Amino acid sequence: MKELRLEADRCLLCKNARCKANCPISTEIPEVIRLFKEGKLDEAGEILFENNPLSAVCAIVCPHEDQCKGNCIRGIKGEPIPFCEMEEFISLKYLKNVKLEKVGNRDERIAIIGAGPAGITLSIILARKGFKVTLFDAHEKIGGVLRYGIPEYRLHNSIIDRYEEILIELGVKIRPNTLIGPVLTLDKLFFDGYKAVFIGTGVWNPKTLNIKGESLGNVHYAIDYLKSPNVYNLGKRVAVIGAGNVAMDAARVAKRNGAEEVYILYRKGFENMPCTRAELEEAKEAVVRDLDITKQAEVDKMAEAIQKAIDNLKKKANVQSTPDNKPNNSVTTGDGTMILLMIMLVVVSGGTILIADKKRRRNS
Repeated sequence: MKELRLEADRCLLCKNARCKANCPISTEIPEVIRLFKEGKLDEAGEILFENNPLSAVCAIVCPHEDQCKGNCIRGIKGEPIPFCEMEEFISLKYLKNVKLEKVGNRDERIAIIGAGPAGITLSIILARKGFKVTLFDAHEKIGGVLRYGIPEYRLHNSIIDRYEEILIELGVKIRPNTLIGPVLTLDKLFFDGYKAVFIGTGVWNPKTLNIKGESLGNVHYAIDYLKSPNVYNLGKRVAVIGAGNVAMDAARVAKRNGAEEVYILYRKGFENMPCTRAELEEAKEAVVRDLDITKQAEVDKMAEAIQKAIDNLKKKANVQSTPDNKPNNSVTTGDGTMILLMIMLVVVSGGTILIADKKRRRNS
């Protein structure tokens, strides 16, 4: 708390704040910091919640270095103001004690399909306006990607549980383990009196690579792995394709679940990795091993397999893609070449591979 106040004192409270301008939801950052400095935490928390009911979540998972923190004027010649840490402190305190009231009473029934970030936010907004809201989700608990896609050591489930309590207090009916479509259709919802339906089912289907080896038993998709890592038996040696936030989460979770060697495989250098710098540093601290497969020359079996695969692919550099522009079994262009190499690596070394795509974004 004391350190955060010292950081708040460094803030210039800019009139045309770059931090606010680069926030996707235009959070009133200077005003919140001003109230924080004055000790008016409830007022600051109310501003954050009214602007974004999921402020407690966004404070933790948003890519701050590309938004508020990365555009702080203090960061030009020094360290930027860590507003995200203040936002987390204020929002969690406000969320713990808040008692929301309805501001109206409507007869219309609204169905919200998907209890992820969008579904939770819209349910809170509509319920406060007095609508009769029913929240449907295919999982046993609400949260969507917040609960099943982001590791709990990054985002505690207790935060999501608190949102569930708030929804129940507002009169929202929650239907867990309910898949809309096979049994309950949209026509059925309208037949039962719902006046509107919001569909926010997320992006649970993984992005496939369409290359040979993808169906092998030791190849898994990171988005599926992160849902329930305890049911997977990855073995002692794991390779993760990709270097986004999902890849970093998958690598760290694999390490926490018993993998002795975890390799992050990426076709470019560190400076080009799409993950946030914070996630990259945390992954390094978790003793996750990074390989630049275009340069690495280690003496163990995995490195030998990598080098052999690189040599073979170079010989096939003139192989063309298939007519429909989908990569064939001997992909030779940028991403495809490296991806094929990674599949070959796993087959040769007998490890497990996790494929991480860029579908999941952190900014809610």
